[in-house]
Amino acid sequence: MAHDPGVAELLRGDLADLEDLDERRMFGALGFMWGGHLLCAALAEGAMIRVGKPGMEAALARPGVAPMRTGAREMGGFVAVSSDGLADDAARDALLRLARACVEALPAR
Repeated sequence: MAHDPGVAELLRGDLADLEDLDERRMFGALGFMWGGHLLCAALAEGAMIRVGKPGMEAALARPGVAPMRTGAREMGGFVAVSSDGLADDAARDALLRLARACVEALPAR
């Protein structure tokens, strides 16, 4: 499974102001690492965004956002965002602000 280059470009542009941002290919996705922590990833269809458990309710209230699942297991603190959900600049910005707050609260690596 390859990632969607359009989604990767959107995320890259939204995160351009972050220092210490690194891109890594992982499991067919393109992960964006900030300070050594996974912030988000471009998937084949849409994106995965780390909002943290405290940010889940706010994230899931947005259209096109669902809990991230791997098989039958839900990944706590991560949401899957459809391509349609990513198309709205304000919604995408709100989700990425949740992600930044989540990763900023994590211990340094």
